Amino acid sequence: MTPRRPFRREGEEARRAALINATLDCIADGGPQAATVRAIALRAGVTQGLIRHYFATKEELVAAAHEHLMTGLTKASAAALDALPPDPLVRLAGFVGNAVSPPVADPRSMALWAASMQLVVRDPAMRQGHERSYLAFRDQLEALIADALRAADKPADPATTRRLAIAGNALLDGLWIEASALPDMFATDEIRATAIHAFESLLGLKLQE
Repeated sequence: MTPRRPFRREGEEARRAALINATLDCIADGGPQAATVRAIALRAGVTQGLIRHYFATKEELVAAAHEHLMTGLTKASAAALDALPPDPLVRLAGFVGNAVSPPVADPRSMALWAASMQLVVRDPAMRQGHERSYLAFRDQLEALIADALRAADKPADPATTRRLAIAGNALLDGLWIEASALPDMFATDEIRATAIHAFESLLGLKLQE
């Protein structure tokens, strides 16, 4: 007989994901204060008791939603890497460009990020989740930078690549905010080209896309 446990687990994961998505919808509509247990339950079409089955507190659910959002943006930035040539310069350019282009650059995602960031400095669970998602993106960026530097016979020691990844991440954050908040302000692919050019200046490399 086929074990039924995987199907139950899949159902639980789907319900958990539905609660997270409902939480993000509530925050998008009215900010963090709108993400009450009652509102989330209504949006997800479940009882408030079911929420407590998956998350001990509302704060834990909001933190999970924030981490889910940020992790999704990192995955979207890296989504096309497998389809790119193995050239490290091409792969870095692709990742950098994707990080500031749709669907990563998105008004709703930026608004959710801005709404959640006010909680990061006050709530330990939010801070921990944000730290994990920040490091996941920065570590991937650092690995791509290291590969590009080595391909160009430039120093790629850990101290150097860490410093460049920190600076590069901050650069991308700023461009992502502008591209998301004012999508009609820029010509098609202008922010993408700007990000790649800025990384060329930061690393002293000619990237290829």
